[in-house]
Amino acid sequence: MDEGYRDRTAFIKGAKDIAKEVKRQAGKKVGRHVDKMADEYTKRSYTRFEEEDDDDDYPVQAQDGSYYRSNSRANDDEGAHSDSTEGHDEDDEIYEGEYQGIPRNDSVGKADGQPGGTAHSQFRDLTQYEAERRKDQEELAQQYETILQECGHGRFQWSLYFVLGLALMADGVEIFVVGFVLPSAEKDMCLSEPNKGMLGLIVYLGMMVGAFVWGGLADRIGRRQTLLISLSINSVFAFFSSFVQGYSSFLFCRLLSGVGIGGSIPIVFSYYSEFLAQEKRGEHLSWLCMFWMIGGIYASAMAWAIIPHYGWSFQMGSAYQFHSWRVFVLVCAFPSVAAIAALNTMPESPRFFLENGKHDEAWMILKQVHDTNMRAKGYPERVFSVTTIKTVKQMDELVDMGGEATAWHQRWRIKLTNLFHQVWGNFLTVFNPEYRRVTYMLMAVWFSMSFSYYGLTVWFPDMIKYLQKQEYSSRTKVFIKEKVEHVTFNFTLENQIHRQGEYFNNKFLNLKMKSMVFEDSLFEECYFEDITSTNTFFKNCTFIATLFYNTDLYKYRLVNSRLINSTFLHNKEGCLLDFSDENNAYMIYFVSFLGTLAVLPGNIVSALLMDKIGRLRMLAGSSVISCVSCFFLSFGNSESAMIALLCLFGGISIASWNSLDVLTVELYPSDKRTTAFGFLNALCKLAAVLGISIFQSFVGITKAVPILFASGALAAGSFLALKLPETRGQVLQ
Repeated sequence: MDEGYRDRTAFIKGAKDIAKEVKRQAGKKVGRHVDKMADEYTKRSYTRFEEEDDDDDYPVQAQDGSYYRSNSRANDDEGAHSDSTEGHDEDDEIYEGEYQGIPRNDSVGKADGQPGGTAHSQFRDLTQYEAERRKDQEELAQQYETILQECGHGRFQWSLYFVLGLALMADGVEIFVVGFVLPSAEKDMCLSEPNKGMLGLIVYLGMMVGAFVWGGLADRIGRRQTLLISLSINSVFAFFSSFVQGYSSFLFCRLLSGVGIGGSIPIVFSYYSEFLAQEKRGEHLSWLCMFWMIGGIYASAMAWAIIPHYGWSFQMGSAYQFHSWRVFVLVCAFPSVAAIAALNTMPESPRFFLENGKHDEAWMILKQVHDTNMRAKGYPERVFSVTTIKTVKQMDELVDMGGEATAWHQRWRIKLTNLFHQVWGNFLTVFNPEYRRVTYMLMAVWFSMSFSYYGLTVWFPDMIKYLQKQEYSSRTKVFIKEKVEHVTFNFTLENQIHRQGEYFNNKFLNLKMKSMVFEDSLFEECYFEDITSTNTFFKNCTFIATLFYNTDLYKYRLVNSRLINSTFLHNKEGCLLDFSDENNAYMIYFVSFLGTLAVLPGNIVSALLMDKIGRLRMLAGSSVISCVSCFFLSFGNSESAMIALLCLFGGISIASWNSLDVLTVELYPSDKRTTAFGFLNALCKLAAVLGISIFQSFVGITKAVPILFASGALAAGSFLALKLPETRGQVLQ
């Protein structure tokens, strides 16, 4: 009896000792994990559902002072998977439990057991780190392609296709907005020729800045988040621009609207490509380009339906006017607003998460893609079989925020400064030796194509307007030395020139003057009331005892004229719209509509052939055909001929743009993709500004120079394109 009691006492004592030891070891384990969690998380690849016991790696000191690792793993095999599979319901494939994915890395444990190991790890050679990072990226690229193959192509990709298509559509709309409203806005805001030119170019300058800034940020803070910010800026300032009255305010709002939409193209293509498997990428990125065309069609249709309807306007006095063109500007913000709302339902790119060491988030998104596609295809029972995803090693970046005593604005300044250095450093890596040749070649191709394309697409409408003016001028009526007395003019005067005329005691009441010129004429005891004019001037005229009441005949319309005992009363403030340009307005919108619609065949052909003939053949072949088509411009001597040539050039050149977008996405790794794309797109907008400025200066002078410039740039671009590496059949870096 006593012996049994002693055995039980010994058993209880032993159990207590074991409990104390377990508690002590658990405390050590928790403390060690808290101290090293950040370093372990950035240095380890994740191994999901791996059986492990962190105590195995805990160094134990031997009697001789050395360190060894205990091997007690076999004792803990039972129940090793219970935490990682918690919440997985066999009837419902939605993953409900929190993923327990913190892996074990033997290399860190070994460093712990060696004097100076941690210091050596922290100050290791940067070249070795870059080599390890490149190796991780290569392994991730191969595995990621396999995962996308398992996820399949289905409902998720098509949903994302339409969401990102709205963002690309907003970019297409932005290109056309200013061009469509300029004929009305120039009269509404009294714009001079230099101001008109600046308003036409300001959108491209804003998009140039936006493409570079948002492209760089998307590689640091995420594709989805950056795209949401850029589209929000575009929407807000597009909305404001429809209400502001002054030229400077309108210019500023359109500039910031362009900055916002500038991030659309580089982010959208990079974002979508990271959800596409190899055999689908070229085709579906080309299909995505169709939304840029849809944006142009939308803008043309809305301009056609809204701007000529002058009844859609109101004004508060003569200082605040809200005409129909402002309604059009407001309507053009709708695609961007719709894209923001739809994008909130989409996840971040899992490839971005994996490149930044966020395994759990990436795994959950890829499982969402898999389950969404499988359910849509009628296979809800299929389970996402991926258990291990490679992540890329991260560089430890410690930023001194100054402690709790630091003011909030100083902390934000430190954060923004650090973010700027990260973005700028990532941009400079695009010119590293391994990417330098590709970057320079793509710069040349982007510049040459943009210079010729945007230059010609703006030159075509300007040439059509020039031909219209030539035809209008041919119908001008000229009156010389006419003498008119005691006559009341109350009808529209248009397209006339009056030289050396004499007008005595005449009344000009409630009429419109369009393209009227009076030269060396005399007006004596005349009365002008309620006059609305456009392109009307009095040159070297004399006004004697003449009264101007409620007119817009400002003194700048009286060129070198004399006023003797003449008075201006209640002049109309601001500038008024020209209500007689409806036919010309419809013509402009119709031409833009046809030119945009003409790219549809080119979009379809490029999408169907992109993965069959390759990106380089598509790019070079389309550029060569576009170059040849430029020589037909010399035959454009009428409006119909110019419209036909515009449609031909647009339909051919769109295949070049599609293939160039796909090439740019596939030639750079994921951590540099949007940075490089944004930089090249910014260069594209710079070339557009140069091309538009140069080509416009030759309108009405000669066709030879624009033809030579465009054909030469396209020929150079097609030659350089053949020097680029082909990316068809390759995994996404």
